[in-house]
Amino acid sequence: MIPDSLVLLAGRGDYPACALAGARAAGVRRIVVIGVRGMVERRVLRAADESVVFGAGELGHALDWLERCGVRHMLLVGQITPLALFRTRFDALTRRILSELPIKNAHSIFGRIIQEVEARGVQVIPSSCFMGAHIPGEGVLTARAPDAREEQDIRFGHEAAMGVCGLDIGQTILVKEGMVLAVEAFEGTNATVRRGAKLGGKGAVMVKVAKAGHDMRFDIPVFGEHTVRLCHKCGVSAVAFQAHRLVMINRPRVVELANRYGISLVSLHTDLPPAPLEP
Repeated sequence: MIPDSLVLLAGRGDYPACALAGARAAGVRRIVVIGVRGMVERRVLRAADESVVFGAGELGHALDWLERCGVRHMLLVGQITPLALFRTRFDALTRRILSELPIKNAHSIFGRIIQEVEARGVQVIPSSCFMGAHIPGEGVLTARAPDAREEQDIRFGHEAAMGVCGLDIGQTILVKEGMVLAVEAFEGTNATVRRGAKLGGKGAVMVKVAKAGHDMRFDIPVFGEHTVRLCHKCGVSAVAFQAHRLVMINRPRVVELANRYGISLVSLHTDLPPAPLEP
């Protein structure tokens, strides 16, 4: 059932704008944006029916505002830079949550935030909702398919990435000729690509996954123009991800760039459930 109104907790990048447009097209009548200061784009704030901006460490203030606005469904969309946790002031609620978490990663932090949101009577729905046009199905998306060496690295990389992601360390891994060059940790995907490419040189394969049982309400894998350009700059020759479980922002443009750069994009079959497209 499509909600009549929706809140977007919006971070960096094009994802929030795409989610807002998808929700409008699906028939959501009122869209409210809570933007993260220094990350959300102004066009997203302007496109909303109502908007407000809070700092990354002002969770308590944001939730108080959310409760007053009266909307009962929320999407978490866009990147919230991990380093923001080290570069911002925290209100009392944010300090308490972080102090109570023995392990701090995307799963634990955002999972705890969702608990606080839903305690205020707001349901957090999967961030893949309304994003059907941006979620690739199975197959090779580009003109060039992986060669035999890349296919072997993709198979190995997917198995290794699932193990890493299953430990809630990160979603991305770089592999070349059966050697793991870099594993994503708290620094994020793009820093992982730079680090791995610096070590392995041209020809590395990037694999990005979501673990079995992944909570699609937050931290769904995302791939876009910026990352495909970075892959070209760093000499990554192929990128693989799971079919129906990754958001590819502006897919036609990403595929066009990958074809221009000779990068193979592969959407892998798995037996894992697809990301939900509706609440």
